[in-house]
Parts: sequence; C-alpha cells; structure tokens
Amino acid sequence: MRAEIAKRTVRERISDKLGSLIASGILRLGDELPSERELASLLSVSRETVRGAIQTLAATGAIEVSQGARTRVVSQDVDTLKIGVTSTSAINSYDIEAVHNARLLVERAVVAEAAVRIDDETLGRLEQSLSIQKRTMRDPVHFLICDREFHIAIYRSSANPLLADFVTDLYTFMLDQRRAAVSRPGATEKSYRDHVAIYEALRARDPAAVTEAFGRHIDRIYATTVAIMRQKPRAKKAG
Repeated sequence: MRAEIAKRTVRERISDKLGSLIASGILRLGDELPSERELASLLSVSRETVRGAIQTLAATGAIEVSQGARTRVVSQDVDTLKIGVTSTSAINSYDIEAVHNARLLVERAVVAEAAVRIDDETLGRLEQSLSIQKRTMRDPVHFLICDREFHIAIYRSSANPLLADFVTDLYTFMLDQRRAAVSRPGATEKSYRDHVAIYEALRARDPAAVTEAFGRHIDRIYATTVAIMRQKPRAKKAG
C-alpha cells in the first residue's frame, strides 16, 4: 500500500509539472506533447509514471489523448498553484525590470546556498540533463522542458523550500516569450553553454562561481526576452 501511495504521489507531481508547462506557455494550444519515452527521459521518471500523469491531466480536459496520434494540448485552463507559490498570470503582471531585479537578488542567493548543499544524486541528474539538452538543441520545446527541470533541481537543493518555490515562480516569467527566443538560431547552444558553466561550478561546490554563472545566465535571459518583447509590436503593425 505504501508503494502504491508513493507511486500515486509521483504521478500527481508529474501531472502538475505537465500542467505547469501548459499554463506557462512552454506548451501551447494545439501542441503535441513529447512521447511517453521522451517525457520519461526529460523528467527522470518511468514511462508508467508519465502514462498515469497524462491520464490524470487528460481527466481535467487540458490535454486530449487519441489512439494512434500524439497527445495534444486542448486547453490552458490549468491549476498552477500546485507548483510554486503563485500563478503564472500573477508573475506576468509585473514588468520585466522588476522580475529581472528580483531574480538577481533572490535567485543568486538561492543557488549559492545550493552549491554548498547539493548532493551527488542531484549532480547526477544535472549531468544527465545536460546530455539530453545537447541532443534536443534543435527542438526548442523539448529543450525548454529540460531547462525548467535543470533549474528547479538546483533551486530545490537550497535549504529554504519557500524561497526555492518563489524563484521557480520568477523563472516562469514570460515563458511564452522565451519559447520564441530559444527558437532563434544559436539560442539553445548559448543556454547549454551557460548550463555547463553552472554545473561545473556546482560540482566544484563553489558558491561564488555558481553565483557568477547564474548572474550571466539571468542577464542573457533578460536581454533576449526584452528583444523579443520589442519586436512583437512591430510584428503586429506589419500584419
């Protein structure tokens, strides 16, 4: 019975993660989900767990499962309060300068602590994530799913779970814009290189190096997001 409860808990957690991918804009209406095998690899769980999570999310009406076809997103009306401390829409109501400054202030403190506390199991997951990221550079959606898991694993290595959840919320800011940004030529390669530097600093248990690597990464995300946001009004006028 205990084993079944544990499985159910993991299944629900993965369902929440998939729901967050939809609510944040990484997965959009009409998008096909990665296969069960791909999701199991991206999320570091079994295919059975992924299958159960998909069934749970399908029951809410957010995704549609069709035999012989890929599962696809049919609604973005998803409860996002299960991961983090607020909703994506609440975070997106702030301007980019406020969120960027909050990330610089809070996220760097969280990851510096993570550098001291991170365990070998999490480092192993991050190393595996880098391997997957390298293989998915030509698929921005898959890359972003992996990117999200990479960041959250680091945040949750810190001592304060509330701050870890708050930083997770900050990470979700304008993810729909980030999806457009990582579709640009060379964008995923730059993120991958940032992640390698972050991993190496974490493996060395060097808080100063981790803080510096994350600072560069956050600044680059800010710059690319601003660039996308500035282009959007011009695209509307052209239409």
